Amino acid sequence: MFQIPCILFAGGKSSRMGQDKSLLPFGGYSTLAQFQHNRLSKLFTHVAISTKTADKFGFEADFILDPDGVDFAPTAGFVSAFNTLGCERFFVLSVDSPFVNEEIIKSLVEADNTDLDAVIAKTPSGTHPLTGLYHVSLLGEFQRMLQESDHRLGKLLSMSATRFVEFENEEPFMNLNHPYEYEEALSRYNNKK
Repeated sequence: MFQIPCILFAGGKSSRMGQDKSLLPFGGYSTLAQFQHNRLSKLFTHVAISTKTADKFGFEADFILDPDGVDFAPTAGFVSAFNTLGCERFFVLSVDSPFVNEEIIKSLVEADNTDLDAVIAKTPSGTHPLTGLYHVSLLGEFQRMLQESDHRLGKLLSMSATRFVEFENEEPFMNLNHPYEYEEALSRYNNKK
């Protein structure tokens, strides 16, 4: 098991999906969030869910709530997670990335060292800011970004000591942003079983 906390980001707007994607059924679970939480709990010693409200989830988990009055943005989740956990670093994954597997996570964790601010997955299509590790050294920047409503993770990573770990295969990094992507993911998951 990975001895660092994992934060599952499930506080987004889901505007392209037309409904809260974290609550869509997936993999035999009533919600994608529960599927992800269960799967990641087998890999990490501690898994927490970053969200605006815990009321929407019908299962037991450690929830880290965004500060009140903040727009839908991962920067709020980062600030709350660092402040709540008080740890040096944690692994992050978006709730809508159900195919990021243990092998990918292991590659990212092994690429990390104390001189870095972040270790992020990268594929030929680009970087994946919500798949990787973040260090507390970025907390000050996240607080500034939150205050200024600047939510550009890519810009933050390009200005920090970030190691990008390259993966050739795009498939595991597929995000479920639109209904057709959700349907594709269901089909892929069911075919893998």
